[in-house]
Amino acid sequence: MELQQEQTPSGSIEDCLKLLKGEKDEQRLAGLFLVTKICKVDDLASLSRVYNAIGAKFLDRLLRTGMGKGTVSGPGEDNRDAYLQLSVRILAAFCHVPEIAASEEMVSKIPLILETLSNQCVRYQNFLLATFLHHSVYCWSGSSVLEECLEFLYLVLTTSDAGVTALYGSGSLKILASWMLTMADGSNPMKISMRLVQLIISKISLDVIVTNCLPEVSNIVVVIARQFGVSHDAMKFEALRLLSATLSSNLTPLYDALRQVPSDVWAKHLRDGVSAILHNRTAPAEKLQALSLAESMVSILGEGWLIGEIELPDVRDAIPSDRCLILVLEQSRVEIAVMLNELAYTKYEASKNSSLKEDIILKQRNVAIAFSLVEKIIKLISNVSEDQGDLINENTLMRVIRGLNETTGVVLEYLQDAKEHGQRKGDDILASVRVIGSFLAQTPDAWTEKVQELLDYMLSVEGEDEQSPFNSVCFLLPMLCQITMKVEGCKILVSSGGLAAVVKCLINLIHKHGGWIDDDGSIFLACDTILNVLLKKELAGLLCGESSFILLLEAIATSTEDTKEPSVIMMAASICALIFDFTSENALLSNPSFADKSLDKLCRLFSRIFALSRQSMNNDGMAQMDDLLEITSAGYSRWGDRFPRVQKAIGWLRYS
Repeated sequence: MELQQEQTPSGSIEDCLKLLKGEKDEQRLAGLFLVTKICKVDDLASLSRVYNAIGAKFLDRLLRTGMGKGTVSGPGEDNRDAYLQLSVRILAAFCHVPEIAASEEMVSKIPLILETLSNQCVRYQNFLLATFLHHSVYCWSGSSVLEECLEFLYLVLTTSDAGVTALYGSGSLKILASWMLTMADGSNPMKISMRLVQLIISKISLDVIVTNCLPEVSNIVVVIARQFGVSHDAMKFEALRLLSATLSSNLTPLYDALRQVPSDVWAKHLRDGVSAILHNRTAPAEKLQALSLAESMVSILGEGWLIGEIELPDVRDAIPSDRCLILVLEQSRVEIAVMLNELAYTKYEASKNSSLKEDIILKQRNVAIAFSLVEKIIKLISNVSEDQGDLINENTLMRVIRGLNETTGVVLEYLQDAKEHGQRKGDDILASVRVIGSFLAQTPDAWTEKVQELLDYMLSVEGEDEQSPFNSVCFLLPMLCQITMKVEGCKILVSSGGLAAVVKCLINLIHKHGGWIDDDGSIFLACDTILNVLLKKELAGLLCGESSFILLLEAIATSTEDTKEPSVIMMAASICALIFDFTSENALLSNPSFADKSLDKLCRLFSRIFALSRQSMNNDGMAQMDDLLEITSAGYSRWGDRFPRVQKAIGWLRYS
């Protein structure tokens, strides 16, 4: 028989059931065709009766016949496409009944439906190519099959975890990625495809997916980024959730793959989307997701992503290239103010309620996103004159700095509150210290009184997994290095016990890295801070008897024994030369914390630096370290008589 789809047969569900229970395939086909005309997808009771009447076996045979893999009685080859269309439409309709969608019979059909989808994708791509080559407009008849295949998959996956596993295991991401590249923006197939991807990554570990399907995931991200940028309806928010879930994973292989994609293909769409969410009246949760997405993009492409052309649906005039930067900063400031206030209340006022623990963790995670963005904006403006040129005008720059300064005040108040409540441990407190260190490294004269009041506390803060303060000191090193360039800053550091904390931090850094390996600059920041203090002669009375110096001399003696890097040798020797001002050889050797062999190592260190000093006259690179050589030479002239072993070790070099 032929399926006369242009006619609408009359009848009732009972007529359908009689046909479906017939002995001949022609009767069953007629019954199914009638079902498509009189059954609605929300009539779950009727759909269940029809499904039970026709049986899974005939449906499977009909689908395979449409795919060219089986036979049913009828006109055969001529109506294969009609059989395929009918079978997929009926299967999609049945899956509106959750019990049917979750059944093993439907899950088992996922590979066949996926194969059908793949074949239809190939046909559609060939159709597009033919249309392009012939400069003509054709009507493609396979769109309904494609959409119904996607609908079937979505309905099965929403009711069955086994369906998710089966779909992923059948290579679905490769097919979806290829298909999504050709879909029309905002189309229903695009929406369903995005939801399928969302279901897959919600059930299958993203680590596993990226490991097995990296090119496909990268392509999908690029496609969804476009939907996020160009959509102005609910689809924008679906894209936001999907992108946020995918990119917040911080998976290095995915980030590396996305860096290879030309940024104008997808990065601008993401900037448009983030700006639109933050610019308009959207829910707080969506604004937070937009910030999370912005933080991921800055991690992938750098702080410069915040500056660039954007388009907003309700703005006709040209938009300044720094608008995204301003929007992200202002929303980050709002989140920090709100979240820190809520955290303080939850932790200190409602701390007896144990059920609030998860709420605290969530707030800590959210404020961390805003903190990260603020730190990256601080880094951006610190390099603005070199990297961004005129992209940020003076007014915007001052606005950003004022905003950052105000937020620094909010964070300092949070730290004050934590101090008053005796809280020194917590990742949120540690992150607050990090933000303070980042901003005040650029503006060391800001909040001087508050910093002086809180410095000892900030240096004592520990992260959740730390046994003693370490990261807090590292985070403050850029600020400490700046403020100790002045005598008053050195006095603040010494009086707060901060110098001992910096010395201990330097020792831990040397031990942690097994030497003077300094990937992030922390070792030399600590050294510069210590040098700044030691060079202030006004502080001699405060520094005399500093016990941490002995431990530092031990660490330097051990860690520089085999180093050949001139900058390390000179920095280490200059620190030792200044520490020797406060002691003598006899005093050192009588200290139980200092080993005799360590003095021998320091003697060799001084010998090496005076040998290096001979090269500085003819070496441009060495000439840049003349200040350190001068510190060491001047120090030796002051204390050489008190260290006969050092004098003996270097005497022949200086006077030979």
